[in-house]
Amino acid sequence: MGNTWCGVCACVDQAGIGVVERWGRYERLAQPGLHFFNPFAGELLAGILSTRIQSLEVRIETKTKDNVFVQLICSIQYRVVKMNADDAFYELQNPQEQIQAYVFDVVRAIVPRMTLDELFEQKGEVAKAVLEELEKVMGAYGYSIEHILMVDIIPDASVRRAMNEINAAQRLQLASVYKGEAEKVLMVKKAEAEAEAKYLGGVGVAKQRQAITDGLRENILNFSHKVEGTSAKEVMDLIMITQYFDTIKDLGNSSKNTTVFIPHGPGHVRDIGDQIRNGLMEAASANIET
Repeated sequence: MGNTWCGVCACVDQAGIGVVERWGRYERLAQPGLHFFNPFAGELLAGILSTRIQSLEVRIETKTKDNVFVQLICSIQYRVVKMNADDAFYELQNPQEQIQAYVFDVVRAIVPRMTLDELFEQKGEVAKAVLEELEKVMGAYGYSIEHILMVDIIPDASVRRAMNEINAAQRLQLASVYKGEAEKVLMVKKAEAEAEAKYLGGVGVAKQRQAITDGLRENILNFSHKVEGTSAKEVMDLIMITQYFDTIKDLGNSSKNTTVFIPHGPGHVRDIGDQIRNGLMEAASANIET
């Protein structure tokens, strides 16, 4: 329900406070409720003030220490103090303009001492300084400053573009570093895997050759013991001929259409055996000399 009044009575709602005058002079405050006045005695309800919290948005344009023009949006929440409503009613004709003037004065005194980065980091300090100044000044006029919020800091459009480009460049640089480190780790791991594979392959080949050598030696010894009158050289020749024919058989059974030209005949088999024996003897001789 709103405030209503006529010449002899008035109703002040819960969120208001009335100011009563007698013959044009302040008489008393009218609390919420119904009030009767004696017009013949000069009583009159001069006005009603709202005690609700009111919000005032102030836009301030100023310059920082590093010569960047910024616009600050400040929200001031204030209210009339019931006990001092007469001061609020009589002292200030336009409290919004008064508050705005003090906000301008404080902000333009503090912000030029800060860089743009410091302003973003310490905007709470700016709001605190404005609150202290307004509480000290507006309290004398019957107003209470409840909260001050530094809603937004808007640099010039060209400055915002430059800041975004700097941020993007820094992120791209950081991404390049991470990508390089990842590729480095991948290459190192790949090299380690290849080295390990080659090592294991070499171990496998060595074990395979050792097994072949042990098997041949065992076959030669068994054959020599079971068949009397045979020498190790004859047994070796027989094994070489068997391996030779097994190799030709494997080449013939291969599904690939590759043509391989190899010398064929008993004499060529003997030559291959002589070459293998000569190689083994040379290796043995080199080990003895060493």
